[in-house]
Amino acid sequence: MAFTAVCPTSAMAEGGMGLYQVGKKSVLLLWPRGGELKAYRGRCPHADVPLTEATFDGKTITCPHHQWGFDGVNGKCVTHLVRNALHAYPLQVEGDEIQVDVGPVKPAIRSPSAAS
Repeated sequence: MAFTAVCPTSAMAEGGMGLYQVGKKSVLLLWPRGGELKAYRGRCPHADVPLTEATFDGKTITCPHHQWGFDGVNGKCVTHLVRNALHAYPLQVEGDEIQVDVGPVKPAIRSPSAAS
């Protein structure tokens, strides 16, 4: 496994959520109340839209586009009788860093600089 640093541990608190970029992939960190820190792909599995403006009440993350809700502990959909679930990433805490394995990390695309 190739773990990549996502953020410092101080960036997350119990009941909180954060969306981070790791190369081209978005990582959604959740810390459910009374649970353990979790890492999921930062896109809704229902319509493959970014969870940029999603809400998290400490238990359920809700996608703002169609109001689908997912359990923060296991990623399973809690608002519809479907098998859709958030895609989990392996996570570890190393020192004061939260690290996630999102698979091969490709650098974000940068626009070519203009020739002068």
